Amino acid sequence: MTHETSDLAPPPWLDAYWAVLQRARKAGRLPHALLVAGPAGVGKRLLADLLARSLLCQRPGPDGRPCGHCQDCHLFCVGNHPDLVRVGPDPEGKSDEIRVGSIRDLVESEGLTPTRGAHKLIVIDPADRMNPSAANALLKTLEEPAPGTLFCLITERAYLLPATVRSRCQRLALALPDEAQALGWLAGRIKTGGDPGLLLRLAHGAPLRALGLADRALLARRDAAFAGFLAVGQGERDPLAEAQAWGDLGPRVSLDWLSGWVSDLLRLRTDGAAGYLSNPDKRGALVQLTGRLDLPAGHRYLQRILRARASQDSPLNLQLLHESLLIDWAHLASKAS
Repeated sequence: MTHETSDLAPPPWLDAYWAVLQRARKAGRLPHALLVAGPAGVGKRLLADLLARSLLCQRPGPDGRPCGHCQDCHLFCVGNHPDLVRVGPDPEGKSDEIRVGSIRDLVESEGLTPTRGAHKLIVIDPADRMNPSAANALLKTLEEPAPGTLFCLITERAYLLPATVRSRCQRLALALPDEAQALGWLAGRIKTGGDPGLLLRLAHGAPLRALGLADRALLARRDAAFAGFLAVGQGERDPLAEAQAWGDLGPRVSLDWLSGWVSDLLRLRTDGAAGYLSNPDKRGALVQLTGRLDLPAGHRYLQRILRARASQDSPLNLQLLHESLLIDWAHLASKAS
């Protein structure tokens, strides 16, 4: 789970991006379409929401921050501002696509003109979920935007957007913050859910994602899944039985954990004293599995996991996927022992 909630005081690593947006605003050079891209958990939605609040606010401060007290700020907070439109997958739909009908309804309505102030915000999130027809329907509006309207496209996978859409947006690419800065921010927010350093590693350096991982039950489930992974690798557990035990894990969780364990194995196979591990708490157990692990075969296995993770939005039989990956892991590990 990723926490990217709105706040008047964003985390410090967003300050530089906020400054860029405010300089553009003061110079009258805000783009008509902004593509906010970056890894999960770095604050894309938080930054977009803060920009929306700022542009809709009646009395923004000298630094552009919304006042938090005016009627427009109130309307934003209760999710009822007429000049903020959010477009995403239909929660009642059978797929997680943004369909062409949603975009056509938007561009063919009167909803692109501000009603209360100088700005209208259209947030499309996640933008990479637009199917090809929806993306094409958006193009003309991006080419000929209505005055005062700002499109904000949010994505963790900008490469999936058509080049024609990307080229009509100004890109704001959010990067992972410095580890020390992220840990300083997390330290005051993680009380009982675990070690901030470990959580940040598990979140691949994304602090808001790390905050969402501060869940004792989730961490205990990870320990159980790792024990099963370890047992399969040592020939002490049937991979089919372990796949059955993973039935409660969604692909985003299971494939992220599995890719992290295998990546760390390959790091340790190359350098037993590797300084960086995604799972530092599992170093001792992972070292026992390195043995004579064949590096080319290990990298091929990791690539297979990563391909499965990249295609997890497509329909798949998760049970069969877990079975296949754990059987392959059993074969790979048996050759290394």
